[in-house]
Amino acid sequence: MRRLWIGFVPYIAVSIVHVAALAAGSDAVAAPTKLALMPLLGLAVVWGAWGYRWAPAHTLLVLAIVFSWLGDGAGTFVPWLPTVPMMLLFFGLAHLCYIWLFWRVVAVRRVPLWAAVYAVWWVVLLAVLWPNLGALAIAVAVYGLVLGGTAVAASRCHPLVMWGGVLFLTSDSVLAFRLFTPDAMPDWTSPLVMLTYCLGQGLIAAGVLASVRTRHAAETPVATR
Repeated sequence: MRRLWIGFVPYIAVSIVHVAALAAGSDAVAAPTKLALMPLLGLAVVWGAWGYRWAPAHTLLVLAIVFSWLGDGAGTFVPWLPTVPMMLLFFGLAHLCYIWLFWRVVAVRRVPLWAAVYAVWWVVLLAVLWPNLGALAIAVAVYGLVLGGTAVAASRCHPLVMWGGVLFLTSDSVLAFRLFTPDAMPDWTSPLVMLTYCLGQGLIAAGVLASVRTRHAAETPVATR
């Protein structure tokens, strides 16, 4: 496991720098470090998978990270298109990859009863934000469904994945209020969005890698004398 965590060191370091830059109001540092986060997380996944058979779980995880990276940089990569709709599109695709990964590939249990709280979250979030959503109301509602679906599916998985899903949902919830009710959100919620996002994505990746390793160990026959 020590070797697994070594691969996350660059991602953790840049995450800390990025969140600190947001807290300090340094856009010159925050912007490039944001675009470096998901590539570094992808490298951590490749490092963690090294020496093991590349599995569908790895592919889905990397795809989710790539779509997340495109969502992070929507304003940079496609500046001629509206940023928020493109963010919803790219992150929506990332969540679909996560749902498939969590539900069909690395699940270890049934959905726990407490996961019903995510349905309550979706209803309350839309009820509060709906008057401010305008033309994006349907898109946000659909995105909320896939975001909640990711959290529900994550509840079936390794504890790291489960908590990663909780933090990812927390990040996007705070971000939604920052986007659609900006006057009500204090400045410290900007680093909070990225702190919970970085933690969520990192925990999900680590949890998936740990799950694949556990399955690999269980499937590998033990040598007998």
